[in-house]
Amino acid sequence: MRAGRIKISTREFQVIDFPIPVPGSQQVRIKVKAAGVCLSDVHLLDSTLSPGYLEGDEVTMGHEVAGVIESIGADVSDWKIGNRVIVCAGIRDAKGRVRTQGFDFDGGFAEFMVADVSTLVAIHDELSFEQACIIPDAVSTPWAAITQTAKVEQGQSAAVFGLGGLGIHAVQLLKIIGASPIIAVDPLPLARERALLVGADLGLDPNDPEFSKKIRAATIGRGINCVFDFAGVAAVRIQALPLLAEGGLLVIIGIANEAVVIPNDMAFVYKRNQILGHYGSEPHHTAELVALLKEGKLDLSASISAIFSLEDAGLALQQLENKTENPIRLILKP
Repeated sequence: MRAGRIKISTREFQVIDFPIPVPGSQQVRIKVKAAGVCLSDVHLLDSTLSPGYLEGDEVTMGHEVAGVIESIGADVSDWKIGNRVIVCAGIRDAKGRVRTQGFDFDGGFAEFMVADVSTLVAIHDELSFEQACIIPDAVSTPWAAITQTAKVEQGQSAAVFGLGGLGIHAVQLLKIIGASPIIAVDPLPLARERALLVGADLGLDPNDPEFSKKIRAATIGRGINCVFDFAGVAAVRIQALPLLAEGGLLVIIGIANEAVVIPNDMAFVYKRNQILGHYGSEPHHTAELVALLKEGKLDLSASISAIFSLEDAGLALQQLENKTENPIRLILKP
């Protein structure tokens, strides 16, 4: 089969011939129908991110995958050949470590991949593979950050910094939750325009000299109940922390690989603010999103910016790195 693999020691990526994997106990082999290209994949290439638990020096990339079960290993009883599925991106191993597909073990930039049955979520026939594949990470990570880490409630104010592949979905999901107002923050005008179309009440440029004043006006002087940093930029945290309401949260999802600085500890303590880290999601978050799609409460059709062949995976990664036409999600079709 063909597979897009990276050599970690050199960060060299190539689409090469590679043996078709064989499913073991409690595993199935998936015929990959669509795989999302994420900024985390770009960061794996540029060394911003590295595998935590990879055995060896090479791995097939891709942690957003949807496809069809093509072969079943031993001890699998609840799944059948032909089932349409999403493969969730993370798995907890016997040592209690969370290992990430496409980083710590082979992922879905390939014609076939092997997956543990514990990571599978069934999808209905009306849901396209292109939309389904982006749910792990691009949609489930912000959903988990909103519902599990921040526990956002209806009527609470929220700000989303960074309106890329995850942040734009955070805006949509906050709208479903009933957050108000929802403030979308990004230096790119197109990103702000998209956010307003999917539910943001206000779109702001972080470089606007009136930025803080506009935040205070939008929240009637109370500040923001929850800020989500999807940008992974240290300056975002410094800008956002003073804007938090009493008891307000800063949830960091984007990774800057830099120190988290609290500009004023007196204000931070006095207002009882918190900084929380968030990573990934659980299979139940993906299942919840599939249900929202089936009920018509969520629409991901506008999130598919372009579709590439597996052979053009390198081009897709390059376009995402350069933000060519500011894509939300690029999709590979093996």
